[in-house]
Amino acid sequence: MAQYSLGDAIQQFLQGSRIKGDIQAMQITDIWENLMGKTISKYTERIAIINGTLFITTNVAPLKQELNFQKEKIKLRVNEALGEKVVQQVVIQ
Repeated sequence: MAQYSLGDAIQQFLQGSRIKGDIQAMQITDIWENLMGKTISKYTERIAIINGTLFITTNVAPLKQELNFQKEKIKLRVNEALGEKVVQQVVIQ
């Protein structure tokens, strides 16, 4: 029987779990202000990850437009911050 550290066991559990996206969304929410700045963070209402897609929700039209121009940059920053390629695409709502 193989021995795993607690961290490795949790990682293995999360790989097969449906809650992994929720946990990653919480991680992104925690670092969102550092990644994107105070203004964007202030007007971002919701962040979710579903099947490799990062959904960012805001009701501010100029911010939606700005975030649409920055999709690739957002994807790269988030993946770098999480330490793995989690986000394949970004959708602004």
